[in-house]
Amino acid sequence: MAPHVDHPAEELDKMTISAFGPARSTVEGKPLSDEEVRKMNDYFRASMYLCLGMIFLKENPLLKEKLTLGHVKRRLLGHWGSDAGQSFTYIHMNRLIKKYDLDAIFISGPGHGAPGVLSNSYLEGVYSEVYPDKSEDEEGMRRFFKQFSFPGGIGSHCTPETPGSLHEGGELGYAISHAFGTVFDHPDLITVTMVGDGEAETGPLATSWHSTKFLNPITDGAVLPVLHLNGYKINNPTLLARISHKELESLFIGYGWTPYFVEGSDLPSMHQAMAATMEQCITEIKQYQKQARESGKPFRPRWPMIVLRTPKGWTGPRKIGDHFLEGFWRAHQVPLPDIASNKASLQLLEEWMKSYEPDKLFDESGALRPELKALAPTGTRRMSANPITNGGILRRKLHVPDFRDYATSVTKPGAQTVGSMALFATFLRDIVKKNPQHFRVFGPDETESNKLSAIYAAGKKVWMGEYFDEDADGGNLAFAGRVMEMLSEHTCEGWLEGYILSGRHGLINSYEPFIHIIDSMVNQHCKWIEKCLEVEWRVKVASLNILLTATVWRQDHNGFTHQDPGFLDVVANKSPEVVRIYLPPDANCLLSVTNHCMRSSNYVNVIVADKQEHLQYLTMDQAIAHCTKGVGIWEWASNDAGEEPDLVMASCGDVPTHESLAATALLREHIPNLKIRFVNVVDLFKLIPEKEHPHGLSDHEYRAIFTDDKPVIFNFHSYPWLIHRLTYKRKGQHNLHVRGYKEKGNIDTPLELAIRNETDRFSLAIDAIDRLPMLGNKGAAAREALRNEQIAAENYAFHEGIDPEDLRTWVWPFSK
Repeated sequence: MAPHVDHPAEELDKMTISAFGPARSTVEGKPLSDEEVRKMNDYFRASMYLCLGMIFLKENPLLKEKLTLGHVKRRLLGHWGSDAGQSFTYIHMNRLIKKYDLDAIFISGPGHGAPGVLSNSYLEGVYSEVYPDKSEDEEGMRRFFKQFSFPGGIGSHCTPETPGSLHEGGELGYAISHAFGTVFDHPDLITVTMVGDGEAETGPLATSWHSTKFLNPITDGAVLPVLHLNGYKINNPTLLARISHKELESLFIGYGWTPYFVEGSDLPSMHQAMAATMEQCITEIKQYQKQARESGKPFRPRWPMIVLRTPKGWTGPRKIGDHFLEGFWRAHQVPLPDIASNKASLQLLEEWMKSYEPDKLFDESGALRPELKALAPTGTRRMSANPITNGGILRRKLHVPDFRDYATSVTKPGAQTVGSMALFATFLRDIVKKNPQHFRVFGPDETESNKLSAIYAAGKKVWMGEYFDEDADGGNLAFAGRVMEMLSEHTCEGWLEGYILSGRHGLINSYEPFIHIIDSMVNQHCKWIEKCLEVEWRVKVASLNILLTATVWRQDHNGFTHQDPGFLDVVANKSPEVVRIYLPPDANCLLSVTNHCMRSSNYVNVIVADKQEHLQYLTMDQAIAHCTKGVGIWEWASNDAGEEPDLVMASCGDVPTHESLAATALLREHIPNLKIRFVNVVDLFKLIPEKEHPHGLSDHEYRAIFTDDKPVIFNFHSYPWLIHRLTYKRKGQHNLHVRGYKEKGNIDTPLELAIRNETDRFSLAIDAIDRLPMLGNKGAAAREALRNEQIAAENYAFHEGIDPEDLRTWVWPFSK
């Protein structure tokens, strides 16, 4: 095949997307004096010096001595490639914060380039205020360098230890959605958000550009994204850095933004271009907000954004030996990885660091020179000191109405059906009503489907797009609403995380089978709040509340693809310090559990409750007691009071509880002398020993409920092996027989689906008979009868497309 030959037009196109050369920018002008350019560039060089120092040095921070291997860390870790672009942007935002007295924070999408953020926190003095041992002097700088990516120190991302960070950036894709979460209901806040061009290739980031369609310029702040095109990922070019200028511009115009370009490597002209461009963006933001707020008419502007194209590893050597560094993928992580074995590399590092002229940037003591220190804002206007980034400081106590006022009446357990979710929605409606500026409900197009439409009476769905006449017929759209819906679980979760991390409260509701889409996001949030518990100055934030409905056992009409309760396994893997899982069996328990979750902090709370109508079992007082305990014996469903039970029937989840009760009734009907204890679990982590989870039962408590020598038939909402995993240390574990979802499904009736997975009443009752050795062959007739009933039910469903009426309308048959 003949080699590709560039045509003149293609050569020109390559020049327009080059990261090198004098600045090229959409906005023209030179707002900075020569003296301002000099000072800003010196500040920038100070930042770059600190970034290199963090990656390489543990001693000799100001290079007052000849650099030796003894001054260098034995293990070199960290990322250099994105530091310059991030610091460059941070410094230019500082100028505008001072000029316009802005309330602003900085979110680092490529958070693995933490040195760019850490260096600025140190230069503006915040880091030394938070960590006095990292003082603004030579010894403090040495400690600051050594701790980075070092045992006992801090990680290489913008971790919770980093002042001003509420987004770690270790997992890419969430910078924009987190940023929008911070500005909802923060009308004066501007969140500057660096988006790495590698991050821009992720699905979550791609959908989050649409967040402007939900931003109200009257009630909300603004996000200023800076797409940082440095051209390379770890070992590959980035997609957006290799498409034509026109195509890139068209992409973001199509998303609804106004893109402004700043491109090049020549520092003096780049400072002028960035200063002019950022000021244009801030001016536009303020004008849009002024127009909307003075007129009282919200609208959707084409908000400004910046495309910043600079070389990867900017200000580093263009080549090392025969290989490219600056402007190439080798600058991504540690730029000189062979220092320990190559004296030339050690000498190059020293020359490189001295090229920033640290003696002109820092005084003899190691402090930044006063004329440069004056460039940074002061007090809480410093982005790394903004209290919004430590959201617990701003968190107001949620005004939660008395959940008992929403109770459903239960005169006889298991006798009447109620739509638990629809009832719960009235409670959620009034939480929205009582917290109009610091509580929102998030979800992917499912609030109506999940029977939560009562919320709309207090707050409709935010919609900044066009309106049609038919929207008035149940569309429930509003410019100023409290429900945030977009068919991207990633974006909704990101909004919620940003919202609570910046001091507010919220809840996300989703279909259970598709919550897996945000598995890794929840994982990252769990890690964040767990690490925050170790950081003394971090104040607790509101819990992240996840309501899962449209559950596996009522997805029979949607089929196998919609049947997956495995999110609980993901959450159960996280630290017991930060996760809680609740499976309320009825409406009153759902109210009690949610009340508790809404008032909690620094947890990820997962609540699993189906949206269809279900039998109700407990009065409100009984529900409060049951949820407070988290697990308990239901006396009304048991007949072993004061005696040794022959069998324990246990359940966890609303549909499994229904089937377990029906199985218990069948056993009592067919084998009347059988003593059965019925146990229900609301708080899943009660099953773990108390030494391994704060909610865990002691061995004495566990034995008092489940016994340690009687068969236990446990019907579980999710995959059965999770229960075995949680209880593996319990005495009598060999007597525990768990039934749950076993990855068997189709377009089934509810009972058919349960039979496929052996969680139906007949399978459970047969299982119990098989596990009772004291019956001998006495249970054979009952077993045969139950199997016949099961077959009849299956045949009826297959031919009629619905379960038999007597099974669909089953109620608890006993007075006690």
